[in-house]
Amino acid sequence: MQRLLRVVIVCLAAVTGFALSEEIEGCFIGYVDNALLKTSFFGLTLAALVGVVGGAMVGAVIGFLVSPLVSSWLVGVERWAEERLFRMSLNDLLAMFVGLAAGLLIANLVTEALVPVPVIGKYLPIFINILLGYIGVRVAVRKRDDLLNMLGRVPGRLRRRREGDGGRDIVGCRPALLDTSAIIDGRIADVARAGFLPGEMVVPGFVISELQSVADAGDGVKRARGRRGLDVLAEMQGNAGLTVQIVATDYPGIDGVDGKLVQLALDLGANLVTTDYNLNKVAALRGIKVLNVNELANALKPVMLPGEEMTVRVLKEGKEHGQGIGYLDDGTMVVVEGGRRLIDREVRVVVNSVIQTAAGRMIFTRLPG
Repeated sequence: MQRLLRVVIVCLAAVTGFALSEEIEGCFIGYVDNALLKTSFFGLTLAALVGVVGGAMVGAVIGFLVSPLVSSWLVGVERWAEERLFRMSLNDLLAMFVGLAAGLLIANLVTEALVPVPVIGKYLPIFINILLGYIGVRVAVRKRDDLLNMLGRVPGRLRRRREGDGGRDIVGCRPALLDTSAIIDGRIADVARAGFLPGEMVVPGFVISELQSVADAGDGVKRARGRRGLDVLAEMQGNAGLTVQIVATDYPGIDGVDGKLVQLALDLGANLVTTDYNLNKVAALRGIKVLNVNELANALKPVMLPGEEMTVRVLKEGKEHGQGIGYLDDGTMVVVEGGRRLIDREVRVVVNSVIQTAAGRMIFTRLPG
């Protein structure tokens, strides 16, 4: 590509020099009044031949000198544009082209009235076309769901038919951007396999790098967590029913993985999947929809009402006198009044009250009778 661009640049420069040959000819005639220059060869004067050949040669030499720099810059721009377009979804591309077309159409309607403006009238159309085209692309990509619904195309990756529901359409979700904490947690794999994340899951390269650094940590606990995260990611990639895309996008100017995740979620228009409380708050402030695995787990815990009976295994002593502590299968703490003497035994208890805390739910119970 770079070699081809250099050839094209040299040819364009030579053609430009050829186009300027009349100016060179005028210089010869004006400053060197020689009858020999006016001698005709094949219907052209010697001055005209010198102008044509000299102009083409000077243009080719200049093009050859600047072609390495210009071709390198063009290849860099092409790779940057290719990477950006490659990681955009089909819906984003469609919305982008619709927005660009609308912006350019409006710009051409506006510039018709500005052309008669003295001095700057011939330059205004260029500026307005660039400005309104860019605005059209940005607005269309941000509002792509509404735009594609209006055009009759369902947003998301696929249009599906809900079985047993009269063939009514349902809408696929936006891409899900996975955080390091969500991958290490491991529950996201079960959620995805159950079909609650039907869209594409995106994992940035800097998240994988963080997983690798955790897996190589000197602390044994951190090392085990990092390796479990890599195993979960490999398992999700190997599942034919899940779509996991690894993107190499990075933001060298942004410090920290959390900041990069927030910026990437904004660029992709993706939902952010995490278990990090602070990242959840920061992303929500930036207008990003956050799918918190912990909140999902709390929402799916069974509802226990006062007076209901349940079975729990008492595992240890409680903080208060005579209390015993047990746990449900989902990790909910159960406090058993008078259960201290029943450690390592399964007992039937009656629910007194349920308290919701930031760390989860706590169920207070008592022994029957």
